[in-house]
Amino acid sequence: MDKFRRSWFLMRSSLSVIARNKQLLVFPIVVFICTVGIVTFFLAPPLLRPTGHSYTSSEHWQAIGHSLFKSTDGNRAHVIFTPGAMVYLGFLYFLSMFIATFCNVAFYHEILLALSGQPVSIMRGLKFAGTRLWSILAWTLFAGLVGLIIKAIEQRTAIVGQIVARIIGIAWSVASVFAIPVMVRKEKNANPLSVLRDSAEMLKRTWGEALIGYAGLTFANTIIVLCTMVFLVGAMILSVALSNFWIIGCIVPLWLLFIFAWSYVTAVAGHVYRGALYLYAAEGVIAAPYDQQMLDMAWKHRK
Repeated sequence: MDKFRRSWFLMRSSLSVIARNKQLLVFPIVVFICTVGIVTFFLAPPLLRPTGHSYTSSEHWQAIGHSLFKSTDGNRAHVIFTPGAMVYLGFLYFLSMFIATFCNVAFYHEILLALSGQPVSIMRGLKFAGTRLWSILAWTLFAGLVGLIIKAIEQRTAIVGQIVARIIGIAWSVASVFAIPVMVRKEKNANPLSVLRDSAEMLKRTWGEALIGYAGLTFANTIIVLCTMVFLVGAMILSVALSNFWIIGCIVPLWLLFIFAWSYVTAVAGHVYRGALYLYAAEGVIAAPYDQQMLDMAWKHRK
């Protein structure tokens, strides 16, 4: 019961920040729309370039496919990208990462301001991210390269190498957990290595090495989802008992919509909680409505 109480307090505190600053819910949507829009814009030239055939004909798409893919040793079962296609996909990979990082810097800038009691502004966040272009670009190239190296190790080595790659990937994810807030707070031209070092030191110094606060948020979220599943099962039983399957037809889509919306909101709440942890770890600031006891429980103390 004590664990549930603490977990619910973390969830409620994070949600209360969102309730006071509803524009925080817009940032992930902006990230998604911008990423999809820009990647689609850059995908259009290779896919819609003239081939002498109608865009709706199979000949057009076959010509596009031949320009993007090639079979090795005449074996159609083993098809790889052409060198030009690989370069272009690499460009799209780094472009999407840059857009996501840019929007996340804007997002965390506004989260940190919201935690200090200031109103949220999407345009102000985006303008601030514009002042961190060099840091964002450098971090994008660094993080993208690390991701490619981990993926290459995982794909080209035996099972032991894959396990090692997974461990490296987890270590990278943990070490870079505060990278975005660090970029927000550091000087304009932050070196990506110093950003990673500062992020990792947040986990190592003073409070220890392991975050457990996210487990609390996940615990509270799981309890709520299980409660909705009990309601869903009850509605299905009632529908079968009454031989009225319209009940299932109405309840299931509404339940799926609720789960999607709730997952989205709790994901944003996790970012808000991370922002509060960063302020506490880096600057010793206890952001309302959190308190020191709740933030202390997010860190596993060294013995």
